[in-house]
Amino acid sequence: MERDSDRLTWNLLGRDRAEIEMRADWAGPSGADRAWGDGTGYGVRACVIDSGIDTDHPAVGEVGASYLVRETADGSSGGHEVVKIRGGDSWGHGTACASIIRAMAPQCRIDSVQVLSAGFRGSGDVLIEGMRWAVEQGYDVINMSLSTTRREFASALHEIADRAYFGRSLIVASAHNMPVESFPWRFSSVISVGSHDEPDPELLLYNPSPPVEFFARGVRVPAAWPGGGTRSCTGNSFATPHVAGLCARILSKHPDMTQFQVKQALFLASANIGRPTSGGPA
Repeated sequence: MERDSDRLTWNLLGRDRAEIEMRADWAGPSGADRAWGDGTGYGVRACVIDSGIDTDHPAVGEVGASYLVRETADGSSGGHEVVKIRGGDSWGHGTACASIIRAMAPQCRIDSVQVLSAGFRGSGDVLIEGMRWAVEQGYDVINMSLSTTRREFASALHEIADRAYFGRSLIVASAHNMPVESFPWRFSSVISVGSHDEPDPELLLYNPSPPVEFFARGVRVPAAWPGGGTRSCTGNSFATPHVAGLCARILSKHPDMTQFQVKQALFLASANIGRPTSGGPA
């Protein structure tokens, strides 16, 4: 099967070379300021695929829209459909993630796609449908603080992740908290996140030993919980929305960046990446 990319000829005709170059001097202490600095997330559409969001929680702020993935009564449309709902969270996890994104990128739009029911339970088919739908809507940033270990779903998830990457939707996915193989975080077309134990919400670390690419704050994170309260949350799930929020800020400051450039900006802005020295290797 021929793909669009097989039929395209790439060139710089009509574009200045500087438009597609990344600044090498972003690496080092000033990298974070150059990457996301005064970015607020304004103009960026973020989607949280999770257990739903408590739309009344003050730490979450305004939620643009809430959706639910459910089975169709007649089995049509592949057996699942996405319907608009008033909001709500089946477990609390999605509300926590949304509040972290809001704290990191206060002016981005946040929508909710609920794929998990009470007890953090959900099926692979529902996850696939929610992820596919979010990509089709063209969200700029998609937060996925969840994964599946079921290999039978890997191919479909991989296809959707690649479609998102080439369609300029950033999927930010949490690595499994246990050393097991799960998806979609293992795909190179997503931004994969693990956690560090430092308290700085903007401290980003690059991992030179893949498959996890970045580490963000994920230990004892204060986050919203349904009913107006807060909890201290630990795990890669809560590191992921920190990076999703940073991506929203990068895109609000540099709206023309491609997915590859955003990932490169995260790399250069990571606190453990030094500035290249003249006359020697980076």
